[in-house]
Amino acid sequence: MFPEYDVLGASFPIQSFLGVVLMPANMNRRRFLETSAAGSAAMLALASQVSRAADSPNERVVVGVMGLSRGQAHALGFAKLPGVEVKYVCDVDKNRAGSVAQSVSNISGKAPEAITDFRRILDDKDVDALTCAAPNHWHAPATILACKAGKHVYVEKPCSHNPREGELMIEAARKYKRAVQMGNQRRSAEQTQQAIQALHEGVIGRVYCSRSYYNNARGPIPKGKSAPVPAYLDYELWQGPAPRKPFVDNILHYNWHWFWHWGNGELGNNGVHALDICRWGLQADYPIRVTSSGGRYRFDDEQETPDTHLAVFEFPDEKQISWQGLSCNRHETDRGFVSFYGEKGSLELGGDGDHAIYDERNKLIKEVKGGGVGEAEHFANFVAAIRNDKPLELNAEIAEGHKSTLLCHLGNIAYRTGRSLKCDPQTGHIQDDDDAMKLWQREYAPGWEPTI
Repeated sequence: MFPEYDVLGASFPIQSFLGVVLMPANMNRRRFLETSAAGSAAMLALASQVSRAADSPNERVVVGVMGLSRGQAHALGFAKLPGVEVKYVCDVDKNRAGSVAQSVSNISGKAPEAITDFRRILDDKDVDALTCAAPNHWHAPATILACKAGKHVYVEKPCSHNPREGELMIEAARKYKRAVQMGNQRRSAEQTQQAIQALHEGVIGRVYCSRSYYNNARGPIPKGKSAPVPAYLDYELWQGPAPRKPFVDNILHYNWHWFWHWGNGELGNNGVHALDICRWGLQADYPIRVTSSGGRYRFDDEQETPDTHLAVFEFPDEKQISWQGLSCNRHETDRGFVSFYGEKGSLELGGDGDHAIYDERNKLIKEVKGGGVGEAEHFANFVAAIRNDKPLELNAEIAEGHKSTLLCHLGNIAYRTGRSLKCDPQTGHIQDDDDAMKLWQREYAPGWEPTI
């Protein structure tokens, strides 16, 4: 285990604060520790240097957080990192902003300013980074605006609402030389990294198939009724880039996930985490064929996205990934997350990094207990890239985040059209299907169209 450094009562691995100090892909963990400059002592000394640098005014990283449901974890997580100031917490729901500001103050001793309009964060020259945990339809437009304003961005998964937005996010990150990290935090989890490294080193031979899962026990969505917009909510700004719809009482704050206008269903909501690991393990980029089936099988209600969904992705070099989601049945299969299959065995990987390796006769040959999902390490990796002025040294840089998110979009497009999709292996673009390509992008509210 890497030595740990205690910050405000919470212990984090030293690699969390270095971000880029990770074992090389061709070196096992024991050898890495044995051959690093002077082992643990050197790492402790380096951690001390990082801590001192973080205390320097020139090394301070100032953050503003947008969207305070998932974003509450952002605000508290960044507040725990040395040399990081959470200056703003922003939500269109005024009740949320004040509560999160107080929670940050309990950690850092200084309350961030609670605001409702994230553009104030972009206008503040002292702010280095925006973290975006607003609903999906906001992820790309807010990221692009932030890059144009000179801010780095930590954006939640899925990184975009539609495929074209992901492409624009990459363009913006490159043009403005900004660090843009997607919130698929398992990319920074040590045990998950170990499992993927083992795959890449050939522990089960050539890996040709990966299956992934997500199960939950979500209930029905009641029929929405027209209602006055609550006084504490800026619904106009909540809609932002999305074309306008009247306020109804069954959308906020969570059910927007299950309507195509704002969300991407369970595939985009949670499937992206598993598919990202599948693609990482298989070393696959863009698919060549996508098929999808499912429906709203459990409840007869207003949800537009499927609660029972199977998506299959075929890649060059005879590789396949599948994802099965059951939003209304909690029973899980295998370890409930990801399995890999190779010519010499298989590997099962849990959501917190626990994994088991089996030989071709299905005999267990190694088991590793999980150490967490990597959230603190992922935040720290983002901060390190900013401090070091190395925007591409991210564990989940936006180009990789887009590839994983694109699988979700393609799976949903195949579901919505009811057709198998043929895709360009270089870009992921849908081929020979103009109707399907109409879902590659969306319309925007006037004045909110993303531009680079």
